[in-house]
Amino acid sequence: MANSLIVSSSPAALRLHWDVFLSFRGEDTRHGFTKNLYDSLSKQDFRVFLDDSGMTQGDEIAPTLMEAIEDSALSIIILSPRYANSHWCLEELARICELKRLILPVFYQVDPSHVRRQKGPLEQDFMNHMERFAEEKVGKWREAMNKVGGISGFVFDTRWCISSTPFSLAFCCSWGWENTYKGQWCKQKITLEITKILKVLRWSTN
Repeated sequence: MANSLIVSSSPAALRLHWDVFLSFRGEDTRHGFTKNLYDSLSKQDFRVFLDDSGMTQGDEIAPTLMEAIEDSALSIIILSPRYANSHWCLEELARICELKRLILPVFYQVDPSHVRRQKGPLEQDFMNHMERFAEEKVGKWREAMNKVGGISGFVFDTRWCISSTPFSLAFCCSWGWENTYKGQWCKQKITLEITKILKVLRWSTN
């Protein structure tokens, strides 16, 4: 991928309330990958925000959730097949991109090129959003997806099983492997790499 993992960072970032904001589609990863990642990072003494109380109701994103995004040093965006189905997730994503802080995407069972172009499992969701929301709003969501899709991160997909640079990794992982030895290895590996990134950020800003 062409873009750098780090969008921007500053010493002030680590004085924010949260080290990490997790953006994810609950029905895809809440009780599996996301919960594991949250628990692992919390054990490493990182302050991780996880929306586990259903703050999003109606058409507007909860102010508390938006405040958490703005008060986080970096965001880990877990892009899964039904992520774009939620306009709340897309609102989170757009705000995260506007802040121009550190962004780490995890492409969970989605192709990064599909994220960039809103194709594959994401295409129909955006077509549905066009019928419901203003063109300007949907355009903002598309711009955010394009930006995040171009950032090197982690790719979990059954079609690939390779490792590249530290900031551009791909591991085999499938829905059915979540609780198998290989699935656990995948989770541990990505958590380890994310922890390294967070520690580097903390060290560089001290």
